[in-house]
Amino acid sequence: MRTVAVVGASLAGLSAARSLRKQGYDGRLVVIGDEPHRPYDRPPLSKEFLSGGIGETDLALEPDDEDLQAEWLLGARATGLDSADRAVRLADGREVRADGIVIATGAAARQLPGTDGLAGVHTLRTLDDARALRDQLALGGRLVVIGGGFIGAEVASTAYALGLDVTVVEAAPTPLAGPLGEAMGAVVSALHADHGVRLLCGVGVKGLSGETRVDAVLLEDGRSVPADTVVVGVGARPCVEWLEGSGVVLDNGVRCGVDGRTSLASVVAVGDCASWYDPGAGVHRRVEHWTGARERPDAAVATLLSSGAAVPGVPRPPYFWSDQYGVKIQFAGHAAGADSVTVEEGAVDDRSFLAVYRRAGHPVAVLAMNQPRLFMRWRKQLAGAS
Repeated sequence: MRTVAVVGASLAGLSAARSLRKQGYDGRLVVIGDEPHRPYDRPPLSKEFLSGGIGETDLALEPDDEDLQAEWLLGARATGLDSADRAVRLADGREVRADGIVIATGAAARQLPGTDGLAGVHTLRTLDDARALRDQLALGGRLVVIGGGFIGAEVASTAYALGLDVTVVEAAPTPLAGPLGEAMGAVVSALHADHGVRLLCGVGVKGLSGETRVDAVLLEDGRSVPADTVVVGVGARPCVEWLEGSGVVLDNGVRCGVDGRTSLASVVAVGDCASWYDPGAGVHRRVEHWTGARERPDAAVATLLSSGAAVPGVPRPPYFWSDQYGVKIQFAGHAAGADSVTVEEGAVDDRSFLAVYRRAGHPVAVLAMNQPRLFMRWRKQLAGAS
């Protein structure tokens, strides 16, 4: 291959570029990113960066001495892929022709309909989002977080530490039931109540009130929650609309094999936009976690450089972590399909425990709160059993 284009300049795209060089590719390498920033770390945006504990330079993913010999096209949004000409079309009219393409365009925060132009309403996905929200939280006041998932919970925890009055609204009866199951979702989300943060569950949001600036969140049960700032944390959508009509099969992201290959030859996908095949579960799924964006590009690049001849290894079980109210939460595996969950160490009331999820007696996932050493041992065991 004379030219490889990596479309996406966040962690997954950077990891793919590194893998290309590490695996011996010495041709032209073009990295395309729709944001104007060099690759940066997203997890701190809802925590240390939002609180002012670290600055923008601390988010950098590239060491000063790293040189991938790549052409960086930043602030350049991909608008289409011409599979016949192997060309990535950009919003500014340019085209990048490449023999191999890595799709790493990630995901974007879902918006709350009808909130465009209303001041005080924020999402949190990008560095620019975090800058704006950080400035807003510095003013204090009342914050309402719509969505009790991990991003919403981390923002609530950070805002609480900054002294804001915080309310979290979650449409589901139990926050985090999707990734953690109902029992453990209830345990983890109880951290809000432990710290006096209001948690309103099982009620949807009807809309927001305010003429030019938000002043309240209107709930479907008729209640109104006063707000100076609103953060919408209702999930993310894969950024794949630019691939429509290209021949790349889309199904809740880019549909991929276990090795990242797509429906087009010499095109692979990684990161939050990629729906990889999970051989253990027999389904395709997107893994929207830091470790997936860091680790899976190695397999996808091997597939790309070998024209599909490389034998993929079994991917490690998904792993993610969250820091909320001073508690370290770690999870690995898949809670869905587990028929039991038992606390193996510690006590949930102490917010320090390790729980194992099993299906037919076989461990399929592990959750820990403030048990990092024990969790890492179980994570290795889980990877060995997959």
